[in-house]
Amino acid sequence: MKVVLDGASLTIEQVHAVAREGATVALAPAARKAVVRCRKVARELRESGQLIYGVTTGIGELARVAVSPEHGEELQRRIVRSHAAGVGEHFKVDEVRAAMLLRANVLARGYSAVRLELLETIIDMLNNGVSPAVPEKGSVGTSGDLCSLAHIALVVMGEGEAYYEGRLMKGKTAMRRAGVTPVTLKFKEGLALINGSQFFTACGALRVYDGERLMKSAIIASAMSADALRTPLTPFDPRIHELRPFNGQNAVADNMRKLLKSSGFIKRGSGKVQDAYSIRCIPQVYSPSIDTLNYTRSQIEIEMNSVTDNPLFFPDEGEQLSCGNFHGQPIAMPLDFLGIAMSEIGGLSERHINRLVNPHLNGGLPAFLVKSEGLNSGYMLAHYTATALCSENKVFSHPAVVDNFSMAADQEDTVSMGPIAARKLKDIMGNVLNVIAIEMMCAAQAFDLLEGKPGKGTAVAHKQVRSVVPTYIKDREVAPDIKKIADLIASWELLDSVEKAVGPVQLRSRSKKVAAVRKHWCA
Repeated sequence: MKVVLDGASLTIEQVHAVAREGATVALAPAARKAVVRCRKVARELRESGQLIYGVTTGIGELARVAVSPEHGEELQRRIVRSHAAGVGEHFKVDEVRAAMLLRANVLARGYSAVRLELLETIIDMLNNGVSPAVPEKGSVGTSGDLCSLAHIALVVMGEGEAYYEGRLMKGKTAMRRAGVTPVTLKFKEGLALINGSQFFTACGALRVYDGERLMKSAIIASAMSADALRTPLTPFDPRIHELRPFNGQNAVADNMRKLLKSSGFIKRGSGKVQDAYSIRCIPQVYSPSIDTLNYTRSQIEIEMNSVTDNPLFFPDEGEQLSCGNFHGQPIAMPLDFLGIAMSEIGGLSERHINRLVNPHLNGGLPAFLVKSEGLNSGYMLAHYTATALCSENKVFSHPAVVDNFSMAADQEDTVSMGPIAARKLKDIMGNVLNVIAIEMMCAAQAFDLLEGKPGKGTAVAHKQVRSVVPTYIKDREVAPDIKKIADLIASWELLDSVEKAVGPVQLRSRSKKVAAVRKHWCA
């Protein structure tokens, strides 16, 4: 697969392909022309003696200090070096590659005044496997990801550290071994490499890609729990949900009907007129999480294809303008919102686990889903683990974006904290993955203890779980089982198998009635 950058049409799926699957990157011919043209205009403006931020002046509060043209190149190098101040563990290689791709896409628009050579070097690094070592902490989402992007820029210059062929080494060494020539930065180029929200936007893009699949897996897990508890299909009747035309709600109800079709467990019944909210209201509870995922996707894809540099050069008008497009607020808030949405997915899953293991709630199944209870403790502690993870997610769900500090001598006096929101979201989703694994583990065990057969989709999920973890007969170490199921979910093998059997698990409603109502209200 090849991803061609034009600065305006990059998708989250393409980010995933380049960051994780080794898709190659190329530059669109029109983008080449735009970059060359912008550089020419920027050179003319500089030679005219015009005062240009970060080119003929210092940066931040030091913008009031003029920098002579003969020091222009040294200024760019010093900007990069001084801004590379990160600490902590390194970002994963896929996150760094995604950020490099997004920054290249910004430069490809032709408003940043870089040379074509610089842009091609970043693309060469992607295509030849050079991944700068970037510390996770230090960016506050002010002028975007100044700190994180500076660590990438160091390697572009042949400095810093990088990963190549799985090993950490000097950036200069990695570039040499990969056959990529470092760049000597010229005017504006240091600033152009670091101004923007590309790092936490890239992390957000990968989280959305994974989050959509995690959401689908959560729906499958919920269907397994509903099946094991012999939930009537009545709460998932389309007539109910069309009267409340939220996209996510109607999509989940449709998925539940599809996954539970032909269930022998449900046919036998539970004897209840209606179930607890955590089962009966699955579509209503998951609805805003799905809609938040869809909203976050739209915000991130807009940002991925936006120009977030400063200053910006407009070749048609022959002007350069200082601006604030680098500010990360439009992405920070959706990432915080998505963290809350994903936490709620885990919260509902934990409630299902509770109902499955609790002998007072599970409709006659053994306590903690194991026979010879007393001698065996079963999945008692697996539930503990799920609650611990959900409790941790409550802490992580506190929004980062509402915090603020003033920096750069009060020049940068409002910040987004988007990078922190992105890091928290990753932790939240890791916890949710494990909670869903525990729910599937418990539901599969319940299936083995019941008479009859599960639904069309839940039967496939049960088979997948049993392909990696056997039925729980007597007490054994549970942690390896949780990991095996979590790995199965994360590989998307379980989701793929279920979708082959019942069709796609949808995150958008297919109801024409819902679409008509939403079109009216969203016009």
